[in-house]
Amino acid sequence: MSSEKFVYFFGGGSAEGNASMKELLGGKGANIAEMAGMGIPVPPGFTITTRVCKEYYANGRKYPLGLEEEVDENLLRLEEMFGKRFGVGEDPMLLSIRSGAPASMPGMMDTVLNLGLNDETVEVLSRKTGNELFAYDSYRRFITMFGDVVLGIEHAKFEEILAAKKNAFGVKLDNELGTRALKELVDEFKKLVRSESGEDFPQNQKKQLWMAINAVFDSWNNKRAITYRKLNRIPEHWCTAVNVQSMVFGNTGENSGTGVAFTRDPATGEKRFFGEYLVNAQGEDVVAGIRTPQPIEDLKNAMPDVYNELESIYKRIETHFRDMQDIEFTIEDGTLYMLQTRTGKRTATAAIKIAVDMVKEGLIDEKDAVQRIKPEQLDQILHPIIDPDATVDVIAKGLPASPGAAVGKIVFTPDRAEELAANGEKVLLVRTETSPDDIGGMNAAEGILTARGGMTSHAAVVARGMGKSCVAGCGEITIDEADKKMTVGDLVFKEGDYLTINGSEGEVIKGAVELIDARIGGEVGELLVWADDIRRLGVRTNADTPHDAGIARGFGAEGIGLCRTEHMFFAEERIPIVQEMILAESEEERRTPLAKLLEFQREDFKGIFKEMTGLPVTIRLLDPPLHEFLPKKEELIEKINVLRSKAKLSSNEGSELEKLEEMKTRVENLHEFNPMLGHRGCRLGITYPEIYNMQVQAIIEAAVELAKEGETITPEIMIPLVGELNELKITKKNTIETAEKVMQERGVKLNYQIGTMIELPRAAITADEIAEEAEFFSFGTNDLTQTTFGFSRDDAGKFLQEYIEQGILPHDPFVTLDQKGVGELMKIAIEKGRRTNPEIKLGICGEHGGDPESIRFADEIGLNYVSCSPYRVPIARIAAAHATLTHKQPNKR
Repeated sequence: MSSEKFVYFFGGGSAEGNASMKELLGGKGANIAEMAGMGIPVPPGFTITTRVCKEYYANGRKYPLGLEEEVDENLLRLEEMFGKRFGVGEDPMLLSIRSGAPASMPGMMDTVLNLGLNDETVEVLSRKTGNELFAYDSYRRFITMFGDVVLGIEHAKFEEILAAKKNAFGVKLDNELGTRALKELVDEFKKLVRSESGEDFPQNQKKQLWMAINAVFDSWNNKRAITYRKLNRIPEHWCTAVNVQSMVFGNTGENSGTGVAFTRDPATGEKRFFGEYLVNAQGEDVVAGIRTPQPIEDLKNAMPDVYNELESIYKRIETHFRDMQDIEFTIEDGTLYMLQTRTGKRTATAAIKIAVDMVKEGLIDEKDAVQRIKPEQLDQILHPIIDPDATVDVIAKGLPASPGAAVGKIVFTPDRAEELAANGEKVLLVRTETSPDDIGGMNAAEGILTARGGMTSHAAVVARGMGKSCVAGCGEITIDEADKKMTVGDLVFKEGDYLTINGSEGEVIKGAVELIDARIGGEVGELLVWADDIRRLGVRTNADTPHDAGIARGFGAEGIGLCRTEHMFFAEERIPIVQEMILAESEEERRTPLAKLLEFQREDFKGIFKEMTGLPVTIRLLDPPLHEFLPKKEELIEKINVLRSKAKLSSNEGSELEKLEEMKTRVENLHEFNPMLGHRGCRLGITYPEIYNMQVQAIIEAAVELAKEGETITPEIMIPLVGELNELKITKKNTIETAEKVMQERGVKLNYQIGTMIELPRAAITADEIAEEAEFFSFGTNDLTQTTFGFSRDDAGKFLQEYIEQGILPHDPFVTLDQKGVGELMKIAIEKGRRTNPEIKLGICGEHGGDPESIRFADEIGLNYVSCSPYRVPIARIAAAHATLTHKQPNKR
C-alpha cells in the first residue's frame, strides 16, 4: 500500500487540511477544511486529492494503489461521526460528490447529490422522515443528476419528461408535484436510463460512489471546463479534487431550504449581505435558476434564528479570509449547515470598491488591495455605458445581474453566438437560463439576457466574472429557441434583431442604443494611485490624435511611447496630397505636396503636444511602404475599364483616365512581393530624405510654437526599422540638420532626443553599435515577433489557433510576448545597448505593452516603460505594480 496520503478528512470541529492546501485539496476542499477547523457547522466528509486526479490521467484512468482502502477507511470514519451508515440501515447516510479545482471554476465540472438512494433506501428514507414526498423528490433528482453526469444521458431528456408530468398534473413548478407524480417520474426516469444506457439504474451504492468519483475526475476534461481554463489561463496540470460529503437536505419541507450568498454585493461592492434562498429546495435549484429565489433578507422573517446564525457566520468567514466570500448553505429542518465558501466572483467595479474599503477597514493593506485586482478587470469598467441623453424604449425589466451596457444582434444558442462573433458581429446571447455548457457562447457575446434565474444564478455569476453585462430572470420575455424568436407582450424579436441591455438597471431596450465611454474616478482612481506608488515601470500610450492623447492622459499615461505619423496621412482631405507626393517623378515635384502636408503635420503635432505638455512624446517617422497610400491595382483597373468602355469621354473624364493610368503604373512600380520586409521605414527616409525632413520640420516647428507659449515640450523622434548602424547615422544626421535649422530660424532652443525602434533580429544583435547613435530604444514587438518567427501577423491567424490547441505554442505570440525567442533577443539588445550607453532609455511600444504577462516580463528585464493603447493604460498601471511586487523591486521611476 502506498505511503502517500490520498484522502483528507474534515468534520466535527477539526480537519486534516486547511485553506493553504488549495493546490492539493482544491479550493473547495481546502476552504471546507478551514471552516471545519473554525468550528463552523459543516457536513462532515473527506477530500480525494488533486494528486489522485493527476495519477488517474497519467495512468490511463486508473487509480493509485491504496486509494480504495483509504476511501473505505474515511467512509467508515464518516459513518461513525454522522451516526448513520452509507446507504443501509433504518437511517441511511447519503452523500454529495463535488469537484474542486485549485482555482474557482463555478459550474464547469460535475456534482452528484443524494448519492446512495435506490429502490430500497428511498422507502427507508420515507419511513424514517415520515415524508414520502421528500424521499421521492430526492430520488428523482438523484436519477436525473446521475444519469446526466455519470451515464452521459442528455439532461434535456429528463427535463422533457418532467415538463410533461407537470403539464399532466396542471402545475408550473417542480415543488408543486405530489408524491404520486414523483413516483411516476422515478419510474419513467429509470426507463429512460435503461433505454439510453442499455442497463438498469445501478442499485449498489458502492458502485454508485465510484462511478460518481470517476465522473467528477473525468469532468476536468469536459468541453466547458477546457474552455473555461483557456479563457482564464488555468493550467491543465492542476487537476481537480473530489469532495465526498454527507448529505444535508434543504427539500424536507417548509422549515428547510438552500441558498447562495455573498458577504458583500458582488455587482457594486457595497458592504451588505447579498444573496438568495429557496424554501424546500436543493442547491442546484438556486444556481440553475429553475425557480426564482427569494432575497436573503426575507429569511430574517421566515427563520429568524437561522438568519442570525448565518449572519454571524458570514461575518466571521469574511474577517477570517480577509476577502469577500461566496457561500452556499442548506437548512435542514431548522438546522443551518455551511456547504462551501470561496472568494466571490465580482465585477471590476465591485472588486475595486471592496479592495479600497477593506484597506480603510484595516483588513488588508494597499499592496494587498492592488494585488487583488486583476489587470484585465479594469477593462470591464472602461467599457461603454448607455448615453444618458439617449432616448430609450425599455420593453422589459429583469434583475441587474452584471453592470454595464451591451448592444448586439440577438441569438438563442451559444454555438450561434460563437459563429457570428467569429465573423466580427456583436451579439447578445438570449437564453431561458444558461448552463455551464454555454460558456463559449457567453464569452463570445457582448452581453447575456435570461428569462429565468436570480442574482446568484449561473448566468449572473459567470457574467460578472467575465465582465459581461447581464440581465437575468426577466420573466416578461418568452423564448422559443426552436423558432429562434423572443416575445415581449405583443413584440416579437427574431434572431439578428438588435437589442440593448442595461445590466446596471436590469433593463431590456428595443433596438441599438448609443453607448458612451466610461470614466475613471472614485475608488478606481484611489487604487491606481496606490499602484503608481508601487510600480517601477513607466506607462505611456500609443496615440496618433489629440483626442486619443487626451483620453490616455486622463487614464494616467505618462507620455506617448508611439505616435504613428502614417495614420495622419489617411484622412480624406490628405490622401490626394499624399498620392500626389508619391506620383511625383522628382524631388522638385514632391516639394509642393510635401509643403501642404507640412501644414497638416504641424497642426497634428501641436494638438498632441498640447495634450501631453510636460510629458515625453515619441513620434515615429513614416514607416509603411508607399503603396499602402495608393488604391489597389484591381480597383484602378476596374475604373480604367469603365472609362475606356465609353464611346466618348468628356475633358474631365479624359484627365481622370490619364491620372488613373499614371497611378496604375506607379502602383505596379511600387509593387513588392514581401512589403513587410521591403521599401519601408528608414529605407524610405534614406531614398526619399525629403519626406522625413518634412516630418522632422513639422515636429520641431510645432514644439517651438508651443515653447514660445510657455509650454514644456519634449519631442522624441524615432527612426523605424533600423537594422544597420549606418542607416541610423544617415537619418539621424538629416534629422539633426533639419531640427537645428528650424530652431535657429525661430530663435528657440529645444531639448529633443533621437532614437530607434528595435524590431529586427539584426538590430537586437548589433544593439551595442546602434546605441552609439541612439538615445533610446523602443522595442517594436509586433514586427520583432514577425521577423523572429517568420510569421506574417496578417496571415498567421489561419494556423495559430491550431498551434495553440496542439500545444506547439502556449499562446498567440502577437498577444502575449514570446519570452523564449523574442524575449531573449530583447535581453541581448538591453545588455548590449546599456553596455555602450548606460543612460539609454528603453521601452516597448508594440501591442504587448498592454498585455499583463508581457508587462511582467518587461519589468523583469529592466525596461524603463511600456506603451499601450489609451484604454489599456489603467490595466498597464496595475500590471506594472503587480510586476514590481512579484519581483520585489523598488520603485525607481
